[in-house]
Amino acid sequence: MKALVIQKKKIGDVLTSTIIFEALKEKFPSIELDYLIYPNCEPVVRNNPFINNVILLDEKTKKSFIKYVTFLIAIKKKKYDFVIDVYGKPNSLPIGIFSGAKTKISFEKTYTKLFYTHTISRKINLNTNATTAIEHRMLLLEPLGIKFKVIKPKIFLTNEEKENAKNKLISSGISISKPIIMISAIGSDESKTYNLPYMCKVIEQIAKNKDVQLLFNYMSFQKDLAYSLLKLCNQETQNKIFFNIYESNLRDFLAITSHCKALIGNEGGATNMAKALNIPTFTIFAPFVKKIGWNIFENNTTNISVHVDDYVENDSENNNEMYNQFKPEFFENKLKNFIDLNCV
Repeated sequence: MKALVIQKKKIGDVLTSTIIFEALKEKFPSIELDYLIYPNCEPVVRNNPFINNVILLDEKTKKSFIKYVTFLIAIKKKKYDFVIDVYGKPNSLPIGIFSGAKTKISFEKTYTKLFYTHTISRKINLNTNATTAIEHRMLLLEPLGIKFKVIKPKIFLTNEEKENAKNKLISSGISISKPIIMISAIGSDESKTYNLPYMCKVIEQIAKNKDVQLLFNYMSFQKDLAYSLLKLCNQETQNKIFFNIYESNLRDFLAITSHCKALIGNEGGATNMAKALNIPTFTIFAPFVKKIGWNIFENNTTNISVHVDDYVENDSENNNEMYNQFKPEFFENKLKNFIDLNCV
């Protein structure tokens, strides 16, 4: 038996969807499972024992008619028994249709109803602390006779990767015996980035722990913005930030993060990756992102998130205005408790 799972989206979505593979392997131990994703997401699924093959859809193939048709023909030749289209958008339909699989599963939409054999409503909320991000994906497996259960996404690092990261930290002057905290300093874009002066206050609160050592996570093109945040912090806090430790390679970042006591800061892919590594997280959500979908496994101890809606009643749809109202003093005590519990 062979199956294809399609998830043409960002890292957090690709990682979260790996729970489908674990459930499928449990139900059908001998099944061969392929995962169709974008190349930049491959590091989070590398070494995953539940995935047999990763199929990468790159930009050149997407933009070339001839290359894309050739890609679709290659998919058809694999003769899948069923396809699960987690992405469920119009541009993933050709892959599902062209696969030739007798069973095609996706989320319920007008166009998926026309071409897929089973469509699942996203409206069901089972109210677990896994949130809808997990719940909806597991519901996609019901047509295959797999009952709902909560599975946690996992990232699989090698011992060599962990050891190399440890040695890099030590050679950079970091003590492994003292708490290391990864700061998700900058969001994936401006709309998902907590105001820098406010984030500075958050970092300064974290730095009150005399032994703490801080690392910054951001994308390479955001270095100047991250440096501006660094310079906003007082000198005592700056002395605890190892700004020169930066990993552009995602696997190296994961390995470094695996040695951290926690990841604190803007919500995004880094938060989901930390959770998959069993690293405690304190997450600051952007105003336009609702917690219900992505505050995965929140438990008030090792995984905590905050949102402006938790503190302010406001009907404004202006993201910047809502961010300005989202003062760090609102969640100061919650952050202190998180640090005291996880970062000593």
